[in-house]
Amino acid sequence: MLFYSFFKSLVGKDVVVELKNDLSICGTLHSVDQYLNIKLTDISVTDTEKYPHMLSVKSCFIRGSVVRYVQLPADEVDTQLLQDAARKETTVPTR
Repeated sequence: MLFYSFFKSLVGKDVVVELKNDLSICGTLHSVDQYLNIKLTDISVTDTEKYPHMLSVKSCFIRGSVVRYVQLPADEVDTQLLQDAARKETTVPTR
């Protein structure tokens, strides 16, 4: 739930999503769900020569299982807060 909450706080920000098939998509994060499925709007592809068919696409839904990396704006990431939340999540006893 840590990453889900974190990505929810980035809605409306520009991100780059790299997929497992080496396609990189830049766009505005519109929504994310608990499976880390991502919806992007105002998208563009970084390698238009390799993926010319993506030029006409304006928004997309990306299944969470095909995401390799998500590049976030550096000024939006509070690393200290993330580290503290990760520590708290690991110390919570499970039932």
